Amino acid sequence: MRFIHISDVYLGYVPDKGKEWSEERAKEIQTTFEQVLTDCNEKDVQLLLIAGNLFAAPPTQEQLEWLDAKLSTLEHTRTLLIAGSADYIAPKSPMETFQFQSKTVVFPREKTTNAYLKGVNTCVTGYSYGQPNHREPILESIAPGRAGAFNILLANGGDAEHMPFRKSVLAKKGFDYIALGGSRRPTHILKNRIAYSGSPEPLTISDQGKHGYILGEMTPQGTTISWCPVAKRSYIRFTFDLKPDISGDEIAKLAEEKMMKMGYQNIYSIVMHGFASEDLKPDFTRLRKRFNIYEIQDLTLSQRDIELLRVENETNLVGGFVKEIADNVTIDERIREKARRYGLEALIRAGE
Repeated sequence: MRFIHISDVYLGYVPDKGKEWSEERAKEIQTTFEQVLTDCNEKDVQLLLIAGNLFAAPPTQEQLEWLDAKLSTLEHTRTLLIAGSADYIAPKSPMETFQFQSKTVVFPREKTTNAYLKGVNTCVTGYSYGQPNHREPILESIAPGRAGAFNILLANGGDAEHMPFRKSVLAKKGFDYIALGGSRRPTHILKNRIAYSGSPEPLTISDQGKHGYILGEMTPQGTTISWCPVAKRSYIRFTFDLKPDISGDEIAKLAEEKMMKMGYQNIYSIVMHGFASEDLKPDFTRLRKRFNIYEIQDLTLSQRDIELLRVENETNLVGGFVKEIADNVTIDERIREKARRYGLEALIRAGE
């Protein structure tokens, strides 16, 4: 039996509001979801497991009609769906009353429910949110629903506010696979047994790395899963470790070379740290017109900055650190420079 596991799609969400690519990103969330459905057909998948937060908010009647039409394009795949903390099922809401015409099972709110699929001898156990938060360790009390069948747990959560659980407890439950949602980052918790699929498309600048879905297969010998990238673009952060003799034009050229290599479609965060001259002012205007630049962080320090930090913080940890490094002539100047930079950056970020 083959399955695809997705979660945290956030249909209806508009990433990076105010950026010129924002509306396009909202459309890409939808088209990537549609690509997952195409992959279900092309890869002969029997089950599509949606582990919550398919929508960015409780869906409307119109959104559910759209979803039902899309799921109806699945040729040999049944869909099993739980509501997560974002798209929870409120009493008498469209999600609670909607009748799907596609081969779709929506697990009811606030209730552990088993769905046995005779054709593939698989029992899927799920629990849908009926409210945004669940601080109780509900998942730790759920057991496999049917002996002699493949057993899957479809769950959403894992932090203090959303069905917290201990990995060691879930691992001993006896499920053949636990499909988790509630984290936008793909994470393999227990080999071939417990995993977060992560969001198919990254949603914020903090969603670094590749995104996609999990493709799994169950046989009498056990479960195997693999991760399939599907996102149309990535958020990428790269840093420059600057020295005082570098020019603004050189920095802009280095940034351009990096972004050309990584791809025009991606969204970039550029971070500059290290030591720089006081008049260093790289001009990224031209690059902003060619590439998707989300932010530019200037964390550089000049000699004047260091002296001001020493004077203004003479009686605290920052000033003491600057003086200690400056007075320690037994250390090579290059090492002192690095120690001073890394130490000051750490202290400033810590709020000291």
